Amino acid sequence: MSEAPSDPIFSELRPRLVRLAYRMLGSVADAEDVVQETWLRWLATDRSSVREPAAFLRTVVTRLCLNELKSARRRRESYVGSWLPEPIFDPEDGDAGDDITMPLMLALERLSPLERAAFLLHDVFGMNFDEISSAIGREAAACRKLASRARAHVAEARPRFAVGREQGLKLAAAFFTASRTGDMASLQALLSEDVVVYADGGGKVATSQRPHIGLSATMRLHEQLARIFRAQPSQLIHYAVIDGLPGFVTIEGDNVVQTTALQIEQDKVVTIYCTRNPDKLQHVIGAMTH
Repeated sequence: MSEAPSDPIFSELRPRLVRLAYRMLGSVADAEDVVQETWLRWLATDRSSVREPAAFLRTVVTRLCLNELKSARRRRESYVGSWLPEPIFDPEDGDAGDDITMPLMLALERLSPLERAAFLLHDVFGMNFDEISSAIGREAAACRKLASRARAHVAEARPRFAVGREQGLKLAAAFFTASRTGDMASLQALLSEDVVVYADGGGKVATSQRPHIGLSATMRLHEQLARIFRAQPSQLIHYAVIDGLPGFVTIEGDNVVQTTALQIEQDKVVTIYCTRNPDKLQHVIGAMTH
């Protein structure tokens, strides 16, 4: 981002604009591109005519994202295997700025672009419906209905029993140790009966193309993986909160960087999200090399 240091308004708003674009698109790279284009449009704008820069910039980002979603959805229709959002790390102070988690990101994928925009702008970023009306080009009453419909769709994806950061990372560490050492008894004790495993390799690296559903299928998978881990040990990079979920970053034996995020309810892992697609991990790899 070739942002001018003499523009404090955009500098201050940029993190929230990136977060909005990422929540809309599920892609770090696409979000950065959208915010870069927003910056260029901001440079070409007569600032004296803009009464509320934050509302103006959110509107630009939203409209660019709505355009991008049309092509993004076409790309995802031909995606190989499970599609997961690009992983992002929550700040260590625990303040991610919103409560959107990986399950909610996936729930948002099932909404129409306008429903997604109305929900995020109102429920997550606190815009009123008059602002949203201007941003997405619909009447305020229609925006209210879009947000309400979206809210009903995503309600089931909200965590019913949220786990604290410290406890979540403690369970992530226990999961890592059990899965990598082949301690199947300890691993099984961490998993719920209806646990599901999603792995996103995008057809670029080896991974299961279909989810593993249920405790039996998940245990069979990890018994197979344990043999691989014994021959090719994982290298733990660090534990982290990934899209609101506790997890960890590893370099696996096949020299693939992987993020693993765990959805935990009542101290049991209910969903495992593994991202291995190197195209989605460039920002992770970049951070590891600095």
